[in-house]
Amino acid sequence: MKLKANSLKDLLIHLGIIIGIGAVLVLGFFYIYLPVKTNHGESITVPDLYGVQFEELDEYLTDRDLRYEITPDSGYSADFPPFTVLNQTPAAGQKVKENRKIYLSINAQNPPNVKMPKLVDGSLKNAQMVLESYGLILGEIIYEPHEFQNAVLKQLHKGEEIEQGQDIAKGSSIDLVIGNGNGRAFPMPELTDMSQDDAEFIIRGSGLKLGTVHKRDVEDKPAGIVVQQYPKVGESVRTGNKIDIWVVSQKDEDDLKAPSEI
Repeated sequence: MKLKANSLKDLLIHLGIIIGIGAVLVLGFFYIYLPVKTNHGESITVPDLYGVQFEELDEYLTDRDLRYEITPDSGYSADFPPFTVLNQTPAAGQKVKENRKIYLSINAQNPPNVKMPKLVDGSLKNAQMVLESYGLILGEIIYEPHEFQNAVLKQLHKGEEIEQGQDIAKGSSIDLVIGNGNGRAFPMPELTDMSQDDAEFIIRGSGLKLGTVHKRDVEDKPAGIVVQQYPKVGESVRTGNKIDIWVVSQKDEDDLKAPSEI
């Protein structure tokens, strides 16, 4: 009986030793080996790479135990020279482990084309926001007499008017002709019974703009003669106002034949 008790005691002692050794191994693996192997608790602050030149990246990141990869979707900014960093992931200031890969977007060498937006008839403030959203730059602001203050009258690129939808390089400068709100008021001149060419000459010579040209059939008037205008004669208009005219339409060839010829 005493022998059996000693055997059970020895068994428990050995079992306790085995459990103790196992516990030490497990704790040592998770709390000593893995932290040392993975540099647990050690981190590197991601540097700010915005604006750094491509050729400087290798040395710049190697010195900080980091790697990089250029993403295929390069962007474009007129504020930086080609081949400079525009975006990065992870962002600057984040903590990462050494040898972490930083993903970078590089400024393209040639700007992509965008479609020119419509700015005419909008406000200067709206034009500024639209240009910025398209990656275009607001250039010179030219003020002209017009009844509406800060209304966009023309959009220009390199001195020429540019229409909505035209291709233009991102980063291009767009000049705007803007109304100053001080259009001169004067009585509307008489245009009726003039030819369309003469009427348009009077409109532009008065600092006004030609609006819609309507065609009208009139039996006793030759083609091309103005028979109606808006605003009417004598009404107050301002420099830059649009003027609509109604012009006698061209007669069909059959209408010009004598009754005996039909």
